[in-house]
Amino acid sequence: MIDRKTDQAQLTELMSVFPVTAILGPRQSGKTTLARTFSADHFFDLENPRDAAMLAEPQLALEPLSGLIVIDEIQRAPNLFPLIRHLVDTHKKQRYLILGSASRDLIRQSAESLAGRIAYHELAGFRLNDISAEQWRTLWLRGGLPPSYIARTDASSRQWREHYVATFLERDIPQLGINIPAATLRRFWTMLCHYHGQIINYSEFARSFGVSDMTVRRYLDILEGTFMVRLLQPWHVNLGKRLVKRPKLYIRDSGLLHTLLSIRSFADLASHNKLGASWEGFALETAARALGKRNEELAFWATHSGAEVDLFWQDHGKNWAIECKYANSPRLTPSMSSAMNDLDLTHLWIVYPGDRTYSLASHISALPLAAVKDTWQYA
Repeated sequence: MIDRKTDQAQLTELMSVFPVTAILGPRQSGKTTLARTFSADHFFDLENPRDAAMLAEPQLALEPLSGLIVIDEIQRAPNLFPLIRHLVDTHKKQRYLILGSASRDLIRQSAESLAGRIAYHELAGFRLNDISAEQWRTLWLRGGLPPSYIARTDASSRQWREHYVATFLERDIPQLGINIPAATLRRFWTMLCHYHGQIINYSEFARSFGVSDMTVRRYLDILEGTFMVRLLQPWHVNLGKRLVKRPKLYIRDSGLLHTLLSIRSFADLASHNKLGASWEGFALETAARALGKRNEELAFWATHSGAEVDLFWQDHGKNWAIECKYANSPRLTPSMSSAMNDLDLTHLWIVYPGDRTYSLASHISALPLAAVKDTWQYA
């Protein structure tokens, strides 16, 4: 088993402060495995018929318990949230670790009843810190979902991902109460792959898919809420320039992106017209997780004249940015200089697939992807 020390440490800190901690993330991202490392006193899996039957009368089942109580797939029982609020308020020896695969619903259901009592931790696939940094190419091709990454061969990894996509569409989506034909949503998801790394034009996409703007937004909400898609919002500052104001779209797991694009190997990837976009999304996800920022704390910046940075954030009262380039030796460009000046950046990193860090200009440097880990001290 691959240890996930960063996530364990972050969860340990949250659980020491809050009586309820939620691990949210896509199916098969390792939520259950991670939760079991905390030696729960009681463990309920709502996909297990026996456990579901035990919680049919939840107050009778939970009230006598003490210690750490884990409830997996809790989105299946939203009626538990008010009861958990009552129990943690009246039974100080109880702590809860709840796991769910649908972020939007889970947060909405828990926010009102557990406000001030719950913390959220998002668990995606493996981090660069979880594996050997030299294995980033395998992580890029296969994605971070544990069964895909640790598969014996690329072929078996691809086969697992193909079944994962089918199961997600045919079983997981209907279980969330969403009634969209699996074939329709798969075609939509596949079309999104061709917008990966691009600014999304809802009207243009709606015309291409043959539906309304509202339908496109609804389908995107579903995929974003189940951790399949990242919508990165633009950063607006009063520059007197025409700025891009629509979000940028990414398929979050690079392995699933490659599956939907029928990319089977590095040879396929190297010759594919989405090579640069695939790298951008992979490097961006790696950086976002290393930064430990929520999606709403991150942005991109672009002007209609072509200046842009892929990732922008604020920290320590300063502005920082990353540009992702699939190039052997990135060079300084006018776009980088414009971003430095217009955004008042403290530093701009160009994340690339090389093996050395070097300076391009004052406060602009090329940074190997392998260096963008949770131990990266950017400030």
